[in-house]
Amino acid sequence: MRAVLCSSFTGPGDLRIGEIDEPKPAVDEILVDIHAASVSFMDQLLVSGLYQMRPQTPFVPGTEAAGIVVAVGDKVTKFRPGDRVACSSWTGGYAERMIAKESKSVRLPDGVAFETAATVLHNYGTAYYALVERARAQRGETVFVTGAAGGVGLAAVDLGRHLGLRVVAGVGSDDKAALVRGYGASDVINYRSEDLRDRIKSITGGDGIDVGFDNIGGAIFEQIARLMKWSGRLMPIGFTSGEIPSVPMNLPLLKNYSIIGVFAGAWAEKFPEEAARVNDMLMQLLAEGKIRPHIDRVLPLEQVGDAMRAVAHRTVQGRIVLKIK
Repeated sequence: MRAVLCSSFTGPGDLRIGEIDEPKPAVDEILVDIHAASVSFMDQLLVSGLYQMRPQTPFVPGTEAAGIVVAVGDKVTKFRPGDRVACSSWTGGYAERMIAKESKSVRLPDGVAFETAATVLHNYGTAYYALVERARAQRGETVFVTGAAGGVGLAAVDLGRHLGLRVVAGVGSDDKAALVRGYGASDVINYRSEDLRDRIKSITGGDGIDVGFDNIGGAIFEQIARLMKWSGRLMPIGFTSGEIPSVPMNLPLLKNYSIIGVFAGAWAEKFPEEAARVNDMLMQLLAEGKIRPHIDRVLPLEQVGDAMRAVAHRTVQGRIVLKIK
């Protein structure tokens, strides 16, 4: 079968389309005929050797996809051949068929397109885990989301609106402001052209933010650490700047705020039943129109390198989706 192959950790430019054997599902896995797969920042980090894990090469990248079940393992009870599903795994999505754990797969509601379904589990799953499970965000609280026009960031804006939060969106260019406002941000800050401290102080009346949802890391995180409200929750989600920040620990001490780690992928591995329930709930919200994943563009599988470069250069709003069938 056709698949994208990563033979060395040298980045998107060295990815190639090749032929590989069809994978076989283990007892707790399903085999999915893939119709669409999404491209995340994590995917391009993985093929560039910049992620915290390195699969054995050659491997098929792609962490999230959607399609039709064609076979199930002996212990699988939730799915059967013919079911339409979205699924996630650390690798394998950029291929005609992939395997995924039963616990990391979810049945699609009627009417949900494969392209849309392939953008939900990672983006909205991370946003939900961060805002609901980790921050315990309450209606009316103020959340500041950085990288707010990206896949996970925009999901946090969208879900934050649904949860009744006041969402302040941080973006790196003015052309992204309209999108995040359309998804529910009450205020937008361009942290490359505006003073982040002054704008946050102005927006919050000097109180600071209840919840910090940071995808960027580096200097942005260090600034947010000085803008937290008493008893706030500051969450590192990722480090797209490439810089892991350091925070003087007198800052959380003085305002009694918490710094809370968010690694949704590890949580899903450790607590698969809880993660599966969240996936089911997210698909229900999607079917009811309460969340609205944004697809920047749909590209053929052969343009996977272009898609990853666009993600790395931060020219993507929402997600790029690869159409496989």
